[in-house]
Amino acid sequence: MKQFYSLFLIFAIQFSFAQINQEKYDYFVQFNGNQLSKKVDINQVLNHPIITKYISKKPDFDLRKYTSIIKLDQKITIHGSFLDSVPYYQFTIPIKGKEAVKQYLTEKLGAGTENNAIQDLGKYSVFTPKGVKKTLAWNDEFLVIFELTKRLPKKYYEETTSTAVMDSVAAVDYYENDTIVEAPAYGDPAVPVPSPPKIAEPSVSKNDPVVFTDPAAGTDAVQEEYQYDGNPYEEYTVEQAEFDRKLAENQSEIIKHLFENGFTAPNSAKINIGADISTWVDYGGMISTLYSAYSLPMALFGGYDKYLPMQKNFGDFVKGINFDFYFDNDNARIEEIVEYSKEIADAVGKIGDRKINKNIFNYFPSEKPLGYMSYHINTKAALEKFPSLMSDMFQNPKFAKEDIAIITDLISTIVDEEATAKLFDGDLSAFLYNVKEVEVMTKKYSYDENYEEKITEEKVKKTIPLFSVVFTSTHPTFGDKLLQLGVRKKILTQNGNYYQISGTKEYGDIYILKDKDVVAVSNTLDHFSKGSGAFVKETKKDLSKNVIFGKLNISQTVKAFGQNAKEDDLNKLNRIASQFSDFTMESPKKLIDNKFKFVLKLNSLQTNKNIILQTLDLADEMMTSK
Repeated sequence: MKQFYSLFLIFAIQFSFAQINQEKYDYFVQFNGNQLSKKVDINQVLNHPIITKYISKKPDFDLRKYTSIIKLDQKITIHGSFLDSVPYYQFTIPIKGKEAVKQYLTEKLGAGTENNAIQDLGKYSVFTPKGVKKTLAWNDEFLVIFELTKRLPKKYYEETTSTAVMDSVAAVDYYENDTIVEAPAYGDPAVPVPSPPKIAEPSVSKNDPVVFTDPAAGTDAVQEEYQYDGNPYEEYTVEQAEFDRKLAENQSEIIKHLFENGFTAPNSAKINIGADISTWVDYGGMISTLYSAYSLPMALFGGYDKYLPMQKNFGDFVKGINFDFYFDNDNARIEEIVEYSKEIADAVGKIGDRKINKNIFNYFPSEKPLGYMSYHINTKAALEKFPSLMSDMFQNPKFAKEDIAIITDLISTIVDEEATAKLFDGDLSAFLYNVKEVEVMTKKYSYDENYEEKITEEKVKKTIPLFSVVFTSTHPTFGDKLLQLGVRKKILTQNGNYYQISGTKEYGDIYILKDKDVVAVSNTLDHFSKGSGAFVKETKKDLSKNVIFGKLNISQTVKAFGQNAKEDDLNKLNRIASQFSDFTMESPKKLIDNKFKFVLKLNSLQTNKNIILQTLDLADEMMTSK
């Protein structure tokens, strides 16, 4: 039986290697050196004082040594697959010449020695460092670092382990009927043992050596015996060696295929060539790798993995995710772009299409706060779409479509989308106004001489942030009844048109105001605008185009929170405040080509040099001022 599994395993490996598709990738990363080099000189970055100071202590991190062989003003890519039958990764690096790479490998990695030779194959050269599986191959234009990352299939281990256990049990029951072959003394001629590889039956004494055969030899050849020290997993090592040998052979064939007829640098339509660094990942593939991690434990404990959402379903919903990085003089930003399926894109578009309840602006501040975030969605649309989306996500061979339909119908029956949506309409805003020093009542815990806990309250001065959270609810009675319940239970104290929360005073007095459709939770009553002011006007404009918008004023925030900082810390904070103006986030309402965008941006007050150099200058100044 073991012979069958061994032959089947080798056949499966050979077949899967033959099926590798270099056009298939699950992730793609591209450093657009041709784009970034127009904005900043890479030599200025690598020779910046803070970089040189660091590499003087850590010379192994000196990236300047690579500038003699790599063309940093061209595209560098990393791509690969973790879903294909043969997973792999590939770095593709433009170089200045074939000999430059050879010289570097000879000097730095000891290439060219007897056991670490460089293979010169005419059009290209190949080097596999001793003790590693990745291969370096290059011609006059490109260096490729390639590795097949396939592992020995888990199924083989399970079968072998099970067989080994059965063999051990059998040895106890029928051992006296077997013929025992003692291991030959060191130096004696080997005893012929036929293929396939097999761990011999254990001897009576557990300390006696066990004999096993090496499968590396041919089927008909007489195989040499080895002393086996009793480790039950030694047979796996032999299979692993055969697996790795086949892996190396096929890796060599792939390298040959890449270079033999002239190397073509990989490219992807998923990549944004206008970004400085652009990445793309197959969302379904990423979920599959996570799925395998949590499905195994559930499979071990009752086989519940069969009832989990199929990982394929996630891939049907989200096609891929891009992360694009930009480094300009006046800002650095990250753009996340999520590509949905047509069905999901339509749902997301409807959820984001919300007309903001204008009453919420009555509780926006009239002047710009230190920071704020505002988020507006169509809650009713989200609730209406939820059952059908869950139905598609949980499609599974263990659940018939009709089974899922029963559950989703039950949810739809119990949940009245229109009534539920009125509890929270979908408008949510949060504001950070300022800081304030107040006296707050705090509890202190201690123990008396009898080791009994004592709780004492005392007033202490504390700097607290002034904030508010505002949302809308159009339910006609629920909000008022909930507030009255709080009053009856003495959780709230009513004072005119607002309620004060009893208990903790860690952030001062907390108030709840309910004004028709609007509910505000705040520790200050001094910053509501009644719908007027420059800030309200500006925010309305931003929110008309975005489902999410937020901003943090760095300079004003540092000034507010740095009042009680030490002088050295305050100087550093002020230096940051003089360099960067604000941090913003936004997400447009409109989806283009079924793609949802989310943007994070750091804006600079300086524009005389690229923001990368600005950040290095700032870090150098702060390190020097220590």
